[in-house]
Amino acid sequence: MDLIVLGKGLVLGVAIAAPLGPIGALCINRTLERGFWAGVAGGLGTAIADGAYASLAAAGFTAMGGLLSRIELPLQIFGGLFLLYLGWAAFRPRGAVVAARVDARGLLTTTVATFLLTIANPATILSFAAIFAGLGLAAGAGGWSAALLVIGVVLGSLGWWFFLSGMVSLLRSRLPQGFVVWVSWVSGGVLLLFGLASLGMAVNAML
Repeated sequence: MDLIVLGKGLVLGVAIAAPLGPIGALCINRTLERGFWAGVAGGLGTAIADGAYASLAAAGFTAMGGLLSRIELPLQIFGGLFLLYLGWAAFRPRGAVVAARVDARGLLTTTVATFLLTIANPATILSFAAIFAGLGLAAGAGGWSAALLVIGVVLGSLGWWFFLSGMVSLLRSRLPQGFVVWVSWVSGGVLLLFGLASLGMAVNAML
């Protein structure tokens, strides 16, 4: 069971981090300009911020487990629908991605800068709250399960940044636009599957 929860977190971490937005473009540019570890440093700040917001969402569910267990089904339906929305959004046409602007030069300062950029978007916690609800954690799941999911999210997100920086280092050129679209579609497909699974569990609970 623990491995399943951790696996869910890993997959979600990758699916959330993979769409190439401003931070992803920054990671690519830093890798091209300063090498592999500069790109990883850019993504590390985002992975830490994702972990922080995921921890807040998990702590909220754990603290209010008794109350939330009474409305588990509506929360799971809402979470499933939100996951479907995130998946659908990944398939929408998108224009050219503009890299985030960060003046930091060193690895540590780059990590801190991207952390602050990501943490400055409080809507992220709503995404994680909806995801946790969709996965059924609103039913008062133990703190260990929530912690494993958070760990999985951080490791999955960080793993993606290692992969992206490694790919750019090997190619030594900007990734083609087709790669961006393909990654967005794959991550969107994963989120759609999670959303459908969440709604399926909700329907099963109603029968």
